Amino acid sequence: MSLDFDSARLPNPHMTDLHHAWREQLRKFVDTEIMPYADDWDEAGEIPIDLWPKAAAIGLLGLGYPEAYGGTPGDTWLGEIAAEELGRIGAGGINASLMVHNIGLPPIMNWGSEAMKAEVAPPILRGEAWISLGITEPGGGSDVANLQTTAVREGESFIVNGSKTYITGGMRANWITTAVRTGGEGAGGISMLLIPTDSNGFARTSLDRKQGWWASDTATLYFDNVRVPAAHLIGGENQGFKVIMTNFNSERMGMAILMEASARVCLEEAVAWARDRQTFGKRLADHQVIRHKIAMMKQKINATQAYIRVCNESMVRGEPNPADIALLKVQASEVMEFCARETLQILGGLGFMRGSRAERIYREVRVNAIGGGSEEIMRDLASRQYGL
Repeated sequence: MSLDFDSARLPNPHMTDLHHAWREQLRKFVDTEIMPYADDWDEAGEIPIDLWPKAAAIGLLGLGYPEAYGGTPGDTWLGEIAAEELGRIGAGGINASLMVHNIGLPPIMNWGSEAMKAEVAPPILRGEAWISLGITEPGGGSDVANLQTTAVREGESFIVNGSKTYITGGMRANWITTAVRTGGEGAGGISMLLIPTDSNGFARTSLDRKQGWWASDTATLYFDNVRVPAAHLIGGENQGFKVIMTNFNSERMGMAILMEASARVCLEEAVAWARDRQTFGKRLADHQVIRHKIAMMKQKINATQAYIRVCNESMVRGEPNPADIALLKVQASEVMEFCARETLQILGGLGFMRGSRAERIYREVRVNAIGGGSEEIMRDLASRQYGL
C-alpha cells in the first residue's frame, strides 16, 4: 500500500456512507475547480470572484449553517472532511479567503438578532457577499482583553474609532464583525459590532507583502468616527469577550485539521520523491536516514489525528475543553512545521523552488503558528486553565 494522503488517514468510526459521499463530491470539486489553478492564484495574490458561488452551489459555503438562511446542516465530521480536502490543495491562502466567513459569521448566527441574520447570512452563503472578523490591532494581537478600538454610545448609534490589522478577507468584505471597547479596561469592557464597510469614515489598505497565504487578501482597517446603529450590537453590551472566546474554539479546531492535512500533503510528496529519486546508485527511500524521516512524520501525524478526534468528540458532546483545543493547535502547528521541513530536506533543491505544495506549505507554517492564537499564548492559556 502506498503511503499517500488517504492511506495516511487513521480510520474514523464516526464516518458513514454520507460522509464518504461528501468527501467524494468535495474532492471532485477541489480537483476540478481549484487544484489546476492553485499555483497561479497564489502567484497572482487572489482567487477569482466566481469561486464563491461555485463553492456555494455544492454546499461548501453553507455547511453547518441553518437551512432557513440558505445553509446546509451538517455534523462535525462533515466539517472535518471539508477542512481536510481544502488542506489537500497545499495553498492555505485559498482556503483562508474562500472560507473566512466561518470566523466572521458564527458570532452573528450565535449571538446576533434575527434581523441581522436575515440580512447578512443568505447573501454570504450564496457566495454573493463577504464578511470578515476584526479583532487584531496594530498595538496587540493575542491580548484580546487589551484592545483599544472604541465604540462610544450616542443615542441609537455607536461611534467607532480605531484600527484593525492582519484582517483576512478584509479588502473584499461587505461587513466586519468587529471587537470594540464600549466599557472599562479588560475583558469586561468589550463588545462586538457588525460594521458595514460602506459606512462613512471606514477605510482599508491591503497588506500584500506576506511570507505565505499569498492568495488571501489581507487588510488593515481604519475607523474614523464611524457611526454604527446600536441594533448592530452582537450579543449584549460589554459581553463581547464571551462571543470572541466561543468563536476561538471552532476556529482553532479548523486550523488544527487544516495543519494536519498540510502535514499529510508533505508526507505524500516526500514518499513519492523518495521512491523515484536515485542517489548514490539507489533510491532515496533505500537510505535509512530517509526512511526514518518518513516514519517520524507518520508517527507525528498519527498522534495529531488522534488528538483531533478526542477534541472533536468533546465538541460533539457539547463539552469542549479550551485548554485541550489550544494545545491541539500547538501540536498541529509543530507537526506541520516538522513535516514541511523534513519534506524539503528530502526534496533537496526541488523543494527550494516555488510551485510545489510542500514549498507553499513551508512558507505558511508561521501564519498557522501565530494566527488564531500564537503557540506561546496557547500554552499559557492551557496552563491557566489547569490552575497554574
